[in-house]
Amino acid sequence: MAREGARPSYDPAGPDHALRAVLQELRTGRWVAMRTLLAETTEWWLWTQRTQILAAAAAGSDVVRAWLAEEPDSAHAGVMRARIGVERALRARRERHLRAHELWIEAWDAAETATLLTPRDPVPWICLLALAQLDPEQRWAEHRADPPEPHLVPGPWGLLAEAAERDPFNREAHHRMLQFLYARGSGGDRTRAPADGDSNRLTDAAGYARWAAAGAPPGSALHLLPLYVRVERHRRARRPDTHWATDAAVEEARSALHSWFEHAPPGRRAQPDLNHLAHALWGTGQFTCAGRVFEAIGPYFSPPPWMYRAQDGDRAVDVFTRARDHCRALAGDAATGTRTHACAEFCTEPRTCTGTRP
Repeated sequence: MAREGARPSYDPAGPDHALRAVLQELRTGRWVAMRTLLAETTEWWLWTQRTQILAAAAAGSDVVRAWLAEEPDSAHAGVMRARIGVERALRARRERHLRAHELWIEAWDAAETATLLTPRDPVPWICLLALAQLDPEQRWAEHRADPPEPHLVPGPWGLLAEAAERDPFNREAHHRMLQFLYARGSGGDRTRAPADGDSNRLTDAAGYARWAAAGAPPGSALHLLPLYVRVERHRRARRPDTHWATDAAVEEARSALHSWFEHAPPGRRAQPDLNHLAHALWGTGQFTCAGRVFEAIGPYFSPPPWMYRAQDGDRAVDVFTRARDHCRALAGDAATGTRTHACAEFCTEPRTCTGTRP
């Protein structure tokens, strides 16, 4: 639990202290601690999460290359090579780097090799799924497979199925599918102004998110997918927060609270998911429920989605802190039977807000 009024910090490792120690080692170019940590990571959800964060930290260095030079037959090092290849390819596309296509092919080759090195591992397939967004026109056959339901669109469904076969309801796999749907048919440029194509892609993504959430068991992070799509819609629209002033937004936030937060073990709640849920509950005026999630977040926070609310020189952490403190104040008022804080600055429907939406 964070101290009252304390400012949170952004830390990719969050409460994973073992991962944080390894990240510090990576910054100095040492890889042995990473090898040890990965050897000790036996659950697929944690393996997926740790390899993703490690790759983001190591993508600008040669640390995995050094590992492979010492242990060329290491399957774990091979997976990390694929992870880093994907990270570099995605960064190169965002930055319009001259080697973007070359890095994409290198990453694809590394991921394909990793599927053979570790046949039971979902991560190499997640890597291939992540690369699908670099083919927004769906020129590759594996990126335009028939969907499992008529209301869904063609896409890399075979890659998703391979990941799901190895780790059903894998969080990152479904987020990678969302990223593909955001980019599909756009030429890969997610910075363009809103247009009809954007609206169609977001509609497809929303339909996919609802479908995935509907089939997920209690406690699955897939129940938060609709919240991520709503944030993406808000980010692209660049207009007042009308996306949260709807009954659908209220229900999505409430469903995520009851289907995920109330069932998932605290140690398995990813920081981005906690932040998206707190943001959705706060944005829809469900302040008491949001307060519970803010307490679970503790001393860490994730810049998205708060960064998309920042205005006039604010930072994401400022928006987060105001929202958290506001919810805590309302919770205190509810506990004492008083109400001294106005909601106009925060609530999408201040005329009806009573601290919790009905």
